[in-house]
Amino acid sequence: MRWRGLPRGGTLLRVALVAVLLGLAVAVLQPSAGCPPDASPAKPTPAASPSSPDDGRPGGALPLPDGSVGVPVRLAEPAALAVLRPGARVDLLVVPATEAAGEATLLAPRALVLDVLGAGAVDGSSALYLALRPEQAQRAVGVPEGSRFAVVVRE
Repeated sequence: MRWRGLPRGGTLLRVALVAVLLGLAVAVLQPSAGCPPDASPAKPTPAASPSSPDDGRPGGALPLPDGSVGVPVRLAEPAALAVLRPGARVDLLVVPATEAAGEATLLAPRALVLDVLGAGAVDGSSALYLALRPEQAQRAVGVPEGSRFAVVVRE
């Protein structure tokens, strides 16, 4: 292999630009002295997440009870979200896609409502955030595609 000499013109400019960009990347990616390398940003808790600003209510999400898991559920009839508040108890029902209308199955009796997200949204982004036992949550997320969820307000 033969060395042809130093790069010239545009090649020299490109090499210099690559060197500057690599130096900048090293400077940006190197942790600062005031921040330990294993520090991670704090995760928001469900209690800290406010209700959606478009539903006109102040923030009021409840913390997740011990032994429960949080599950977001989109209801077949989103208008039901207008009457629900954090702290309410609901029966979670599912109508599988293969069943005839009216043949609902009880998935979770007396589930705790942790938050109501986007009650006024018309784009399908509204959801109910429920505290369920792990086995109830597994059944809820494992329903066949096309199934519909509904709730019966208990208290």
